Amino acid sequence: MAKRVVKSDEEWRKLLTPEQYEVTRRKKTERAFTGAYWDHHEPGVYTCVACGAELFVSGSKYDSGCGWPSFTAPTAPASVSTQDDYSHFLHRVEVLCSRCDAHLGHVFEDGPGPTGLRYCINSAALKFEGRKPAARQAEGEASEDPQES
Repeated sequence: MAKRVVKSDEEWRKLLTPEQYEVTRRKKTERAFTGAYWDHHEPGVYTCVACGAELFVSGSKYDSGCGWPSFTAPTAPASVSTQDDYSHFLHRVEVLCSRCDAHLGHVFEDGPGPTGLRYCINSAALKFEGRKPAARQAEGEASEDPQES
């Protein structure tokens, strides 16, 4: 994992749009079916909007019907961290960027195989890059884009 990113509240406010700040730093949730990536299907990588860390690849993205981008797994287990969330009189598991502690969304145990997990992530916490993740390129794995193979 790359070096931790720590910034002051003022620095985060300057770096992020108001919506990105509210989601990633104040743990807000964007409205369902409104984010840029809930219905996005291009091959590539979803990175943390705050620090640029690789979080999810398009190959793990699926349509869960919930209105937010949903993934079965992060690019690597160390890409994200989780913590218990008891807000809204519920128990949920919050998903955070391991590099900068940005709030990304929540993970639920109602996803498809192979993990059975649904990483339900706010589009405002993500930036999409239309490429393969560096880790997979280094390992020489097959491209998600058949034209690149």
